[in-house]
Amino acid sequence: MAQVIDGKKLAKEIQENVTKEVSRLKSEGKQPGLAVVLVGDNQASRTYVRNKQKRTEESGMKSVLIELDEDVSEEKLLQTVEELNEDDTIHGILVQLPLPKHISEEKVIDTISVLKDVDGFHPLNVGNLFVGKDSLVPCTPAGIIELIKSTGQTIAGKRAVVIGRSNIVGKPVAQLLLQENATVTIAHSRTENLAEVASEADILVVATGLAKFVKKEYVKEGAIVIDVGMDRDENNKLCGDVDYDDVFQKAGFITPVPGGVGPMTITMLLSNTLKAAKRLFDKQ
Repeated sequence: MAQVIDGKKLAKEIQENVTKEVSRLKSEGKQPGLAVVLVGDNQASRTYVRNKQKRTEESGMKSVLIELDEDVSEEKLLQTVEELNEDDTIHGILVQLPLPKHISEEKVIDTISVLKDVDGFHPLNVGNLFVGKDSLVPCTPAGIIELIKSTGQTIAGKRAVVIGRSNIVGKPVAQLLLQENATVTIAHSRTENLAEVASEADILVVATGLAKFVKKEYVKEGAIVIDVGMDRDENNKLCGDVDYDDVFQKAGFITPVPGGVGPMTITMLLSNTLKAAKRLFDKQ
């Protein structure tokens, strides 16, 4: 029977450490600042942004929200990002995705200063991650590694399987596991004998976007199972990509949905902002 990995508890502990460090910096007259740019009125995005703002303020950081109309020009958005790049009171910049269709997400991400890219999406941060240099790491993958470490199990030498190959979760979490000296397989929709491949994993990370996709036959006895999904089941109830009830008896550790990976994402955003701020303070 699995032990539940409590993402809320771990996120709270990490945020408390961030808050202490922010308080120390403020005593030296230095306050980390995070700016979030929200384009349009997507309600899901608005909710995410509200939660990010709340947690940023709780940690003692400066929180700035810039709201732009749905029909804002790409040029105006890029100009806004450039202004934030030049603002010495802002150390982290996040442009909430998705953006309206007339705006290139790639151009926006490329325009954010690599030193302030707290989402970890800038090509230079991605490149640094893949060659093992110090970088700002995407928040969800960073949170996943912290969740795995919280079990007390060693990552080095373990067999890890990541189901999903997105640039936001699958690829970076595979790279982070590799840096922790796991032997890593990236599996996906075209993988043959997927259940067989997954069932060899000591650490299984699932990011398919398919509700309750992973059943117990995908899981090795005693494995660590990290569910990145946020879906709705047939009863419109929140669930993950893993069939939690089916897998629970077989896994060694498992993240719930909600309350697993989700809380860690915003916490790692705060951690990234603190890291970016300290690096920028050192340059001043």
